[in-house]
Amino acid sequence: MTYRVIQVGTGGMGSFWCRGILPPFIESGRIEVVAAVDIVPDMLVHAHEGLRLPPERCYTDARTAFANHPADACTIVVPPAAHEQIVDLALSHGMDILSEKPIADTMTASVRIASRVAAANRKMGVTMSHRFDQDKSTLRSLIQSGDYGPLDYVVCRFTCNNRRFGSWGRFRHEMTDPLLIEGAIHHLDILADLAGGACSSVFAQTWNPAWGEFAGDSQALVSLSFENGIRAMYEGAKSNASGLNGWGQEYIRAECRDATIVLDRRSIEVRHHQAGKIPDAEAERYPLLEREHWGHGWLLEQFLDWLDGGPAMPTAVAPNLRSTATVFAAIESSRTGQAVDVERFFEAACQDTMGTPVR
Repeated sequence: MTYRVIQVGTGGMGSFWCRGILPPFIESGRIEVVAAVDIVPDMLVHAHEGLRLPPERCYTDARTAFANHPADACTIVVPPAAHEQIVDLALSHGMDILSEKPIADTMTASVRIASRVAAANRKMGVTMSHRFDQDKSTLRSLIQSGDYGPLDYVVCRFTCNNRRFGSWGRFRHEMTDPLLIEGAIHHLDILADLAGGACSSVFAQTWNPAWGEFAGDSQALVSLSFENGIRAMYEGAKSNASGLNGWGQEYIRAECRDATIVLDRRSIEVRHHQAGKIPDAEAERYPLLEREHWGHGWLLEQFLDWLDGGPAMPTAVAPNLRSTATVFAAIESSRTGQAVDVERFFEAACQDTMGTPVR
């Protein structure tokens, strides 16, 4: 079946959707983009050129676009603060939804969205694309194989030089918690996936150095504990002098009983434990897995398979609330200076927002 789609947001990351993510699925006949929306008229050029949409199918007002073009689904690629209103609009038109992360810019808005999607009996996925990238998926397969013994702990480093205002998108420099909401939403999700369990406790320190041109905190050190006893550490930075491990180039080290597995800038090395060996054995380079689509493309494929009647995608909105809760619990920890019980934080957010938990 070919699904009719409205693309909401064609600038910034939306330009990548128009020029890179959607076209292969249009060419294969899985989707037809019937309209595109962006509040900045100049950004609609990406819909004209990437999606081959004529001017009469490109809008600066979402309500007009939705009213004029019946569709099966919409893709949301706008700043998090605008997600809820677009989700509500899509639900009012009976559409399923695939949205960029995070679900919303607050925990309460995220819970409201998940609850409304469930009440409307619609499907909504969230593009946690980095978990489904080639290098992270290969690392996950190595850990889950059991070939290197049980996992002890994981370390993740994500460091960038985006200290100059606007270098990470203007709206992120104006947010209260840009690093955690727009960056760590991916990385804490990856760490939970690699750990193989839900985060039980988080302690975070966040700040913005004097040279960081951000309204909110651009740096973070986060300690996480998981329900299965595994631990993790996260270093995130957007205001460093030099970007050692930026987007798609993260450093992740998994310490297993029988080997240290290192992912660094899309390359994986395995160092096996050898008793009595000093110095340690040389690293063994491990090839990355192969498949047709990775990241956003793989998630869009999963979303369309779900619409076809297949299994729910792993990043459906309800289960994705767990990753969202970990991020906002980290923000709470940074405010209070105390570790936060993530399950209690999640339950309290659900109770405060809807009266009953969203599952």
